[in-house]
Amino acid sequence: MARYELRFSGAGGQGLITAGIILAEAASIHEGKQAVQSQSYGPEARGGASKSEVIIDDVPVDYPKATKVDALLALTQEACDKYSADLKDSGILLYDTDLVTKLPEGGFKKVGFNIINTAKNEVGREIVANIVALGAMIALTGVVSRENGLKAVLSRVPEAFLELNEKAYAAGFEKATAAAK
Repeated sequence: MARYELRFSGAGGQGLITAGIILAEAASIHEGKQAVQSQSYGPEARGGASKSEVIIDDVPVDYPKATKVDALLALTQEACDKYSADLKDSGILLYDTDLVTKLPEGGFKKVGFNIINTAKNEVGREIVANIVALGAMIALTGVVSRENGLKAVLSRVPEAFLELNEKAYAAGFEKATAAAK
């Protein structure tokens, strides 16, 4: 695998940094790849645009920031507007259809579904929207296997929430697979 750059973007407090950390762990711990994760958020911490970037490669990552993004998650319009400029034409934009209504121009593949609504109404808790989104990103990119992504999720959450997070991950994976067709 050549260098692959992913960016999770949305509002502070949506768990996107956690999603990035989990993906990096899935790649490095469970698949033996090289991975780095970095994050950026405004001074608001909650509510302002934030991003988490993950770089995955077979060789040591020489630069830890995304420069030509292969896959972008946008959970808010502000994040989509702010962070989509360096998405490759061959890349993938995953977006929440309820919150991102103005899509950027480009040759990249656009895949959308109601990510936050899925977490809230189908899984049962809005707080797991980041895990729904993570499952979706893994389904669309194939950067790690479905199984190793799930292992990384379950190793990060408290025991009382294993079932909820497993359900969220599966919902995201399945919805993204269906939306991409």
